[in-house]
Amino acid sequence: MKLALDPTMYADLSLREMVDKTAELGYDYIELSPREDFIPFYKYPKVDGAKIKNLKRYCLDAGVQISSVLPVHYWAGPEEDRRQAAVRNWKRAIEVAVELEVDLMNSEFNGSKYNPVVCEEMFIRSMDELLPIFEKEGVKLNLQAHPYDFIETNAGAMDMIRALDKDWINLVYSTPHTFYYDEGKGDIETMFNEAGDRLTHILFADTFNHIASDGLRYILNPPAVEATVHQHLNIGEGEVDFDTIFRKLKEMKFDGIATNAVFAWKDKADWSSKLMLNKMREGLGLAEKVEG
Repeated sequence: MKLALDPTMYADLSLREMVDKTAELGYDYIELSPREDFIPFYKYPKVDGAKIKNLKRYCLDAGVQISSVLPVHYWAGPEEDRRQAAVRNWKRAIEVAVELEVDLMNSEFNGSKYNPVVCEEMFIRSMDELLPIFEKEGVKLNLQAHPYDFIETNAGAMDMIRALDKDWINLVYSTPHTFYYDEGKGDIETMFNEAGDRLTHILFADTFNHIASDGLRYILNPPAVEATVHQHLNIGEGEVDFDTIFRKLKEMKFDGIATNAVFAWKDKADWSSKLMLNKMREGLGLAEKVEG
């Protein structure tokens, strides 16, 4: 199993500092999420061969590996020009992953829940262009349903992954999205059973059930505003059933990637990152405690 850090809370550090910080915190793997000086959200990668070579050297020097590269682009957006730009961005991102010698990428379905049919059509169009490139380069893909995307539920994500019908496309389960995944029930047992061995990647963070308390966990004004809210808190700070998550992962003999995806505590990021590594190790039945 690979325990990884999503270094979003350290995005202000240089690439070298980010890698060194990951090692200092006790992580062996980095999930390379979007950052402005490498592969930004929604924009063309800002990286050349020299920067790729430097990042590989930083990782080697620090004893850290990249578990996956995580681009997020508008590949399912309802506007064709934006979709085409996203596909161009993805093609370059795949090239970057190959040059980094990373054979796994993970991402979101993207698009909008307010226009799901058109967004699905755009997503499939993008897949028609990109799947041959993934296969040619030997790069695997993990996908997650995400709040606001045209697929928000775990069942919807599994349906689409099966529809793509590639054994190298599998599921990311993001624990802070749990209450979107089954519309507030938080039934981990059922969702993990549905995923089965397609569940190869877990993002760990906690959140509150946005549907609970008659929808008043979060109060938004004006009441009818179109907003999709969730959190990425430390385990134990929200309402996700981690006892069941860890039990099911042990029963399933999960041996994929487990990523700390807490974003809420940038002002005390080291404390949060060490806390989360200990909680993941303890929950997954792994040894070695990181001193806080």
